[in-house]
Amino acid sequence: MPSKTLTFVFAAERGTPRPLTEHRCKAAVPVAGKYRVIDFTLANCLHSGLRQVLILSQYKSHSLHKHLRNGWSLFNAELGEFITAVPPQMRYESGWYRNAIDALRQNCYLIERSQADTVLLLDGGLVYRMDYAELIRFHREQGGGLTCALRQAGVGTASGGIEVKLDEADRILGLSPRGEGDEPYASTMGVVLIDKALLLEQIERLAAVTEVEMESGVDLTTQFLTPFLEGRIDTPLQPSAYRFGGERGRVTPDRYWSDLGSTDAYFRANMDLLKAESPLDLYQADWNILTYQGQYPPARTVPGPSSGNEGIFVNSMLAAGTVIRGGGVSHSVLYPRVEVEDGAIVDEAILFEGVRVGANARVRRCICDKDVVIPPGARIGEDRRADAERFEVSDDGIVVIRKGRSL
Repeated sequence: MPSKTLTFVFAAERGTPRPLTEHRCKAAVPVAGKYRVIDFTLANCLHSGLRQVLILSQYKSHSLHKHLRNGWSLFNAELGEFITAVPPQMRYESGWYRNAIDALRQNCYLIERSQADTVLLLDGGLVYRMDYAELIRFHREQGGGLTCALRQAGVGTASGGIEVKLDEADRILGLSPRGEGDEPYASTMGVVLIDKALLLEQIERLAAVTEVEMESGVDLTTQFLTPFLEGRIDTPLQPSAYRFGGERGRVTPDRYWSDLGSTDAYFRANMDLLKAESPLDLYQADWNILTYQGQYPPARTVPGPSSGNEGIFVNSMLAAGTVIRGGGVSHSVLYPRVEVEDGAIVDEAILFEGVRVGANARVRRCICDKDVVIPPGARIGEDRRADAERFEVSDDGIVVIRKGRSL
């Protein structure tokens, strides 16, 4: 069944958190110590047997394209397999992709020439693990049409989410904004499966009634559901709901899902991975997350050249090429080629590739983008007022230092 499905991954918008998407699209933002956000969606495709994947890119896509080239050139073209980036081709007009539906309309020729009978639409800016093969099987059991995967939201969910109203047969009746609340409810998660014939039949009508720009933040599922539910499309179709995190499928049902929708959400998502029982299982042996890794030497700790103290790390993630020279790292996520010098303290921090922390510096509750240099003796994350004068500080007090900055 997956072999009869064409997959589109939407990776065109800038997205959030804004400080980290200044030089890259959201799908290319590093996450979890060694991955990019899009790796989770592509790994789901790989393990689900989906081998025809088109990635719709646009905003500052070079970093994404380079990552796809280096890390995901693994399918066999001779067998009709591919992972291909598709920036705007301007075949019908000179405009950019305005939204998800417009991006599909501009690439109708790719859908028409495909031998698939279903089209899977995925948001490439989310972090979760899911067996799409079970979604496809469920879609066929329900008789096809339009199926949307839904997750359970509720306690702790940020206000502004979308609540999906369902009937007893899990048919979707409507959508409504949802504030914070204590009761669980079904919400969208950026996964839509639609019959190819239905999509081609309705794509022009969908494009005509959908004028939402990408920057508005309207999610992929809502863009597709709203015209059908509001009767703006001339079809009796009633979309089906597939419940994410059930017992169907081969992936551990950890039920984790994050849209990394703010600096604080991004920080929490990375810190959650350091818990004794992480809500996102990165270690399921038959559901590994692929990515590109540079050929760097192993991470290591060494005594400080001045103090002679051993470098230490506690409950942290250390990627290849990282060296701790007499410094201390705790409850932090360090990407490749990070250097922590003698006497430096790093606590509850996320340090991207190539970050250097000078001797006796202290860095706490901070995100340092790629190639940031922290000078010896610097203090970051200890004085919010002083930090706000130099850097961006989130609502929860997380300091963000932008890419390549030397202090």
